[in-house]
Amino acid sequence: MAPKRASGVRVRRGRRGRALHIDGTFASWYAPGTARTGSVWDALAAPLLLLPAARRRSVLVLGLGGGSVARLARALAPRARIVGVERGADVLRAARRFFDLDALDLEIVHADALRYLAWTRRRFDVILEDVFVGTGRAVRKPDWLPDPGLARAARHLRPDGLLVSNAIDEAPDVARCLGGLFPGLLRIEVAGYDNRVLVGGPRSIRAGALRAAVARNPLLSATLPRLSFRTLVPAGGLSARPPGTARRCD
Repeated sequence: MAPKRASGVRVRRGRRGRALHIDGTFASWYAPGTARTGSVWDALAAPLLLLPAARRRSVLVLGLGGGSVARLARALAPRARIVGVERGADVLRAARRFFDLDALDLEIVHADALRYLAWTRRRFDVILEDVFVGTGRAVRKPDWLPDPGLARAARHLRPDGLLVSNAIDEAPDVARCLGGLFPGLLRIEVAGYDNRVLVGGPRSIRAGALRAAVARNPLLSATLPRLSFRTLVPAGGLSARPPGTARRCD
């Protein structure tokens, strides 16, 4: 079927599902009937399983796109308040029309993610950061990520919450930044992708525990063979500061 266009937004619909491309970058995947993507978005949502179900009360998604990770978050935390922030009006229109975004019961905020962090007073159990700019192979994090953006996001976490970031070339910088903010740090890799998902949180988070939780989960267990998990040593070691106390990541 011919792709649908709206400025730099392109939707391809095929037999297996629907792909959202933004300025030449693969930005979301949706297979009707399942929240699982079999790729990076599964890794980005998986850290929710590190929290008991009662602690998955509120989730913030920065860079909502077509809603891939928000759909997974809804499946893993069916009663949570989920806020999705997206600056692209064309992206939101495509997500609503082709990706069933409104069926997810989200609070959708049409805004720049950094500005949202500046004016919101809300706190969340989990923040999932999936913000990219640029076109095609030149896709990258905006200038405010990882610093000061991740430190600002960390201030909006509840105690022992998780801050999860999807990175490509900036992954080492994101890891250093999260390591200066949190006493616990994990990395998730996905076979066939250059993305690295970094997870900052309490000292108790461990790669083995997350792997076991994914293996037990009916939704994500099929993706497990493509995922690898590693516990990292934070830049600040055991003296890493709790969320909200650091002003910079360097």
